[in-house]
Amino acid sequence: MSAPRFYLDQPLGPGARFSLPAGPARHAARALRLAADDAITLFNGRGGEYAARIERINKDEVAVSVIGFADVERESRLRVTLAQGISSGERMDYTLQKAVELGVAAIQPIAARRSVVKLAGERADKRVAHWQGVVASACEQCGRNRVPAVAAPLTLADWLGRHGAGRLLFLSPLAEARLADLPSPITQDSLVAGPEGGFEADEIAALHAAGAMSVRLGPRVLRTETAALAALAAMQTLWGDF
Repeated sequence: MSAPRFYLDQPLGPGARFSLPAGPARHAARALRLAADDAITLFNGRGGEYAARIERINKDEVAVSVIGFADVERESRLRVTLAQGISSGERMDYTLQKAVELGVAAIQPIAARRSVVKLAGERADKRVAHWQGVVASACEQCGRNRVPAVAAPLTLADWLGRHGAGRLLFLSPLAEARLADLPSPITQDSLVAGPEGGFEADEIAALHAAGAMSVRLGPRVLRTETAALAALAAMQTLWGDF
């Protein structure tokens, strides 16, 4: 079995010795029931991963030593930003978790008009921090050593005003084009998926005005928590590393 992986937002290097932060320590001691001398893998999102060993462990502390560094990368050759209409609770968590497993490079939550969850101020900050934790945990599970950033929520119009280079792909059950009809990306793609109720007509018009290409995922209407994931899997199959 591979060594359990832990994300730490701190500098790491061979020879370092320290105690794990409270969250990873609890997970190591209580959930995984690790013991002294067990091997673990650490990464900090800056690339590569570090082999480490548990020196001592008890209820409140897990002391580790870093043994070595491996320049291992598992990033997709595709560079895809997911602009996801904010959905409620576990639906959004599920989408972000699986999008990370499927290789998405960055995540932009979209505060669409039909989004059930409305976020602003401190509540938005807390939700973004929660989503970033979901993303980091997904990286621990799937072996990625670079953690995709979750941006602060924006309206669709605000995000389109900031959108840079690359294709803009909008998932729509009314589209005629399929992903398989498109050429492989030259630079990067932004994939736009709506919330539970979809986008309003003026939001769709704004996408088209920004040059978005509408694409469909077969004749069936997919739910908000699965549409982007199906598209990412198809993109990896067509142009990526599947």
